[in-house]
This record gives sequence, C-alpha cells and structure tokens, in this order.
Amino acid sequence: MRRAVCSGSFDPVTNGHIDVFERASTMFDELIICVFHNVQKQGFFPVEQRVELLRQSVSHLSNVKVMSFEGLITDFMKEHDARIIVRGIRSIKDLEYEENEAYMIRHIEPSIDTIFLLTRPDYSFVSSSGVRELFRFHGNIHGLVPECVEQAMMNLANRERK
Repeated sequence: MRRAVCSGSFDPVTNGHIDVFERASTMFDELIICVFHNVQKQGFFPVEQRVELLRQSVSHLSNVKVMSFEGLITDFMKEHDARIIVRGIRSIKDLEYEENEAYMIRHIEPSIDTIFLLTRPDYSFVSSSGVRELFRFHGNIHGLVPECVEQAMMNLANRERK
C-alpha cells in the first residue's frame, strides 16, 4: 500500500490545504492528515477541534484519514508504515523552510522521502496565519477556508462578543 502523510498545525485548515489534500489523495492509496501540536504557535482552535474540522473538510475523500500526534514525524511515520511526506509549497520562502525540514527528516530516517506540491496560484497568498489575522480584524474570510471552518470561526467570534 502506498501511504503518505501530510502533517501540520492546520490552525485553521485553508482551502489551499484542501487543494493539496485532494491532489495528493489521487497519488496514494491512503493519505493521512496528521495534526501536530506546534509548541511554537499559540493555538487558535484546540487540536481536537482542528481534527474534527479537517474530517468534515475532507469527508469527500474516501482514502483520507485525519489524526493527531505529538512527537517526531518520523515516529508517526514508522507507527503508520508510511514512507512519503507531502508538503504544499506556496513560495520560495516555503520551499527553503520545507527543504531544510525534509533534509532533517531524511537524516533521522533515511527511508522517508518528502514530495512537494506547488499550491495553485489562486491559493498562493492564503495561509493559516493570514486567515487568523484577517479574521481578528473582521475581514472577509469567505472562500479562503472550508465552510465548516468559516462557521466555527464565526461561532467563536459570537461567543467572544457575549
């Protein structure tokens, strides 16, 4: 079985992420989306909610699973018998960062390879941090995130206003 993993914090998941998941799901028998807790980032949504929002967002992809994990990606990969990491690339800046990550992972576990998928140009400006910032300043996030994420963000805003 050809199994690949897309990992990240996905806080929140964007339509750019969904595009990468959809395309990667056609390349592998199984794609696991793994939500990692990033200790360097302040969470917008709790990990459990991110997992649920991702599950809703990819429910149309029958060969995609969503999980969470704390620890090294290499340990997760071994645990799930996966040898390929899929990463979306929006820019040269992303490529430079992801290239170093891929080399480190390859150093830790030489049997794991990373493939890069270029983001569609119409999503190249969309990032989770950009969506969060736009949302905090009451900007329109419609079309940048899946509908379930947009609704969850609106619900959060309504709770904070009360």
